[in-house]
Amino acid sequence: MMKKQGNVYLALLACLGFLVLSCATKSTAYSNIDKAVNENEFEKGVEVIVKEQEGKKPIYPEKNAVLLFLDKGLLEHYAGNNSDSSQDLQEAERLIAEAYTKSITADVASYIANDNTKEYPGEDFEDIYINVFNALNYYRAGDLEGALVEIRRLTESSGKLSMLNQKYEGKGPDAGEHVLAQLRKIGLSVNQDLPQGKPVNFSNSALARYLSVLFYQGEGKTDAVRIELDQLRAAFASNPNIYSNPIPKSVAELQAIPKGKARLNVIGFTGLSPIKQEGVFTSGFPFFKYMALQKAEFKLPKFVKRPSVIDRVEVNVDGVGAFNLELLEDMGAVMEETYNARFGNLFFKTYLRVLLKYITAYITAVVIDEKKGALMANLSALAAKKTADATEGADIRMSRYLPDKAYVGGVNLDPGTYNIAVSFYSQGNVIARKDYQGVSVKANTLNLVETVNLK
Repeated sequence: MMKKQGNVYLALLACLGFLVLSCATKSTAYSNIDKAVNENEFEKGVEVIVKEQEGKKPIYPEKNAVLLFLDKGLLEHYAGNNSDSSQDLQEAERLIAEAYTKSITADVASYIANDNTKEYPGEDFEDIYINVFNALNYYRAGDLEGALVEIRRLTESSGKLSMLNQKYEGKGPDAGEHVLAQLRKIGLSVNQDLPQGKPVNFSNSALARYLSVLFYQGEGKTDAVRIELDQLRAAFASNPNIYSNPIPKSVAELQAIPKGKARLNVIGFTGLSPIKQEGVFTSGFPFFKYMALQKAEFKLPKFVKRPSVIDRVEVNVDGVGAFNLELLEDMGAVMEETYNARFGNLFFKTYLRVLLKYITAYITAVVIDEKKGALMANLSALAAKKTADATEGADIRMSRYLPDKAYVGGVNLDPGTYNIAVSFYSQGNVIARKDYQGVSVKANTLNLVETVNLK
């Protein structure tokens, strides 16, 4: 009976491995979208997504619906399709909220299979930046109140930033130490070279606070502007892992607009955020009798940077002069930091899941050893190990088209109409330029130009 159970286990494991591997979307599938994005042809990128979704094997399968609407919504935003972008980003946000209610059942299942088998629930940083870009959609559509509604979903006392602060509070000691402690309690040791996460230190977003300042300023709410500026400074003070750069000088200038002048604000997004890739790590299970099972494979996600070639962004206002944008938020650093909040749990699940697979393989090998001898038992253990390893796969799903950096700047001008040129530099050379003709700059209102280059 045990032999039959072992054979059934191996067969099921092989089938599961086939299903998991066949359902995974390979990174090469995104190559045509990536190419369009790298060339800043965002409309074309949207067209590729739509076309790829129509085939028998859509690039975003149903379980990755959050990413479909998030990636498409971001590209539509960059392309200037504000209404379509808002619709998609709101759907992504709805799906993330819906996935949260399913998380308990899905997490139990992921102890048996792996995280790739469940619906993608979105990351905390994706949930934050959905509102940031949707707020910009509303502003560009001429709906300042709508922009404020979106940004308040982050900044109010009951908003997402406050909830994240509560979620991350008490995460020390770091996630890795917590996992090691839990494993030691059940008598297991872990290879210290395995990635185990880092302390989480994120409770505020300077980018969200900056936009909040601008939108409140556009509505003439001076007290709210002051409060949000204090929160922006607090974000820099309390999140040193992310905000190692100084607060942009243009932030202080927001409260010092001379009488009769108008403020032109510019926000720029550059580069592409880091993405997850699968890392394969090993750790020993010396307590197993069969050599094949003494060295286990763990497949865990790791962040890989996609360095931008852009190192300076210059804004030239025709007839006035030029100024450089300053770094406000390293969005890639926010992503890596917030991901650490759940890495400990992910690591623990992966470790126990792999261990359980190896234990089952060991039991099967013991039965075979009693019936057919050590050679067949070792061969069985080796085959079971390969099958178990094949069914493992790091969950590397995340949005591919979030920017890496957010820059800001501004200048006080006489009210009027201006031609503006934004130049993107790499090692002293201009690699791209965007012109904004006939920009109306008015006093006592918000004048905001957004520029994007994801190279």
